[in-house]
Amino acid sequence: MSREEMSSLYCARPRRAFARGVKRKHEAVLKRLRKAKKNCLPMEKPECVKTHSRNMVIEPEMTGSVIGVYNGKTFTTVEIKPEMIGHYLGEFAMTYRPVKHGRPGIGATHSSRFIPLK
Repeated sequence: MSREEMSSLYCARPRRAFARGVKRKHEAVLKRLRKAKKNCLPMEKPECVKTHSRNMVIEPEMTGSVIGVYNGKTFTTVEIKPEMIGHYLGEFAMTYRPVKHGRPGIGATHSSRFIPLK
């Protein structure tokens, strides 16, 4: 299936991205993914390809590849599965750590003003 046929199955935002053309950086990542797939043994996972391109749309030929997506601090390893096609790489590498709420500290509420510090 060609890119144009595949883009007609995507949602509006990825479809618009493909209509405007594939960026040079994204082509470079695809080229490195093809090379990694070609160099790996059969029935083995290909080598991880690191990228900062979080705005890259996942295409069918990327299925089975392992990509390190930069989240601002580290590279998060993402294995591409068929369900991910049409989504962006950045959706699978969180850029923040969810808040784990503990006990409130001093000054968190108005009533804590009346608690002596020592």
